[in-house]
Order: sequence, then structure tokens, then C-alpha cells
Amino acid sequence: MEDCVFCKIVNGKIPAAKVYENSNVISFLDIMPANKGHCLVVPKKHYENMLDISDEDLKNLILAAKKITKALSLSIGNGSYNIIMNNGKEAGQLVDHAHIHIIPRFKGDRLRIKWSHKKYIDEEMKNIQEKIKKFV
Repeated sequence: MEDCVFCKIVNGKIPAAKVYENSNVISFLDIMPANKGHCLVVPKKHYENMLDISDEDLKNLILAAKKITKALSLSIGNGSYNIIMNNGKEAGQLVDHAHIHIIPRFKGDRLRIKWSHKKYIDEEMKNIQEKIKKFV
């Protein structure tokens, strides 16, 4: 994708603070981090979201995220982290290239990832459960 900022990073057209790269995945520091050390893990092949990624590339992406999470924790001393993948505009995806955020967490960092909790009414949970099970 010619206009994709992550594709431009993959192709070396835009510089990035790379922390890891192999033939399938690249990882670099987020330029607008939620906490210092916040990394993005990006498949080199352009996919818009998780549902578009081939099973093999998704496996490579997750394994790279695990490797980077461990390296991040060992290098900067955080014991906790959030792993987030926003899929679609309504979910907060700003770049239309699938990617995983690894956000190191620290005691007292005041970063909050919050959502409002909903409640199921009557048979709603069972109905939704049955709908989902039809497609699994």
C-alpha cells in the first residue's frame, strides 16, 4: 500500500527506532508512546486487521510480540504490560495496517485503559452465545 505509513517503514522509506526484525515482522518504538518503551509489532505484509492476516503470519506476529515483550521487560524493568490490537476505526485503529501494541506498565504510571461495563438482560447472553457458536 503506497500511502500506508507502516508499509513505508517496512520498505525503509520512513525511519523508525527498530527493536526487532525478521523476514515476516518488524517491531519499533511508537513515536507517541503511552509509556516509554511502547513498541509496535507489525507484519511486513500489508493486512488491514487481524481477520485479514493469514494464519501463518498471525502466528509469526504473536511469537514476535512474545519475544519483544520479554526483551522489553528485561531491558527496562517493567513487570507488567498491556498487549493491545485495535481492529477497525471504532476500536481505535488509527493506521490501517494490522499491528500489536506492547505497552510496558509501571507502578504509579497513571495510564488507564478503561471501558464501561454493560449488563446482559434476560436471555440476551444465551442468545448471543448461540449466535457466536454457529460461526465457530
